[in-house]
Amino acid sequence: MATRSRRATQADVARLAGVSQTTVSMVLNGTGVTERRVRDEVRDRVLQAIEVTGYAANPIAQRLAGGRTSIVGVYTYEPVFPHAGADFYYPFLEGVEDEAESAEVDLLMFTSLSARSGRRLLSSGGMSRLRVADGCILLGRRSYPDDLAALLRQDFPFAFVGRREAPGGQVPYAAADYATATAQVVENLLDLGHRRIVLINEFTGHESIEDRARGYRRAMAAAGLQPVRLDEPDMSSSELLDSLRSGGVTATVVSSDLAEPLRTTALARGMSVPGDLSIARLGDPERAETQDIDWTGFRIPRRQMGAGALRIVLHQLNPAEDEPQLQTSIPCTLNAGTTAGPPNPASAPAPN
Repeated sequence: MATRSRRATQADVARLAGVSQTTVSMVLNGTGVTERRVRDEVRDRVLQAIEVTGYAANPIAQRLAGGRTSIVGVYTYEPVFPHAGADFYYPFLEGVEDEAESAEVDLLMFTSLSARSGRRLLSSGGMSRLRVADGCILLGRRSYPDDLAALLRQDFPFAFVGRREAPGGQVPYAAADYATATAQVVENLLDLGHRRIVLINEFTGHESIEDRARGYRRAMAAAGLQPVRLDEPDMSSSELLDSLRSGGVTATVVSSDLAEPLRTTALARGMSVPGDLSIARLGDPERAETQDIDWTGFRIPRRQMGAGALRIVLHQLNPAEDEPQLQTSIPCTLNAGTTAGPPNPASAPAPN
């Protein structure tokens, strides 16, 4: 990894933005009345200059030989820091913490940045604050390719928990291998005798959603079957179940948060799960479920993903002779469960 000959200073930022160092300091540190004294246009110029120079207000690192703090940051694009062990994000953070203890590095939680307001790092001034740490783990469902591209341009060690793409470079990440796991779930349904299997997805364009769709298409194509994908249907709608039944669908593979609503609606219609409709869930839900159900499908290796992301950051900070592996995909855990079984002959489509 390339190193800079010297750190950028506030004076560098001020010269590039055409403002005083006092104004730069107000943008970086001001709150309330002080922050409002800086016009939006001036503030934008300062933030752009910070991005270009890669300036980091990092007094701790400047005091240490080599500029290292042995601190790795954790930044989230949503307020995901958990209050209970049942929280969806808790295992990610457990994995990060365990790996940090093993590597003897400290973690810095960036709780004061703009995650709660949903703003980009680039537009909030958060990009420079990340550099208080040696590197950073990024976490959250939401992300912005422009932020990731800027971090790549600045040669700042980071890794995302989950697969991400951005223009202009290879985004480091530790991800679940959703494509392989989804293909395996579909193959198991095929082995049970299902031939009309529909993918029901959240429609977000998110990398993890598209990975699941790729695995589904691969398994269906290998079996010589036509893939059918429904994006973000009304899960409480009787029309959805009517269309599935009229189409002879006997099994569905469903995004994690959509599985329980589909099952609830099917049972309310007097259908049997898995007798009339098999449902396989593609991962763990972000929202807490109301019932304890042994779902057929797979579980996300959340703890391993958190640990893997930190290892990727540390590899960038301490590269060995070989090039560090910047992207890793971790196998998911399949679960046989009880929500899928052989198709009911009465529900199966008539032979062509």
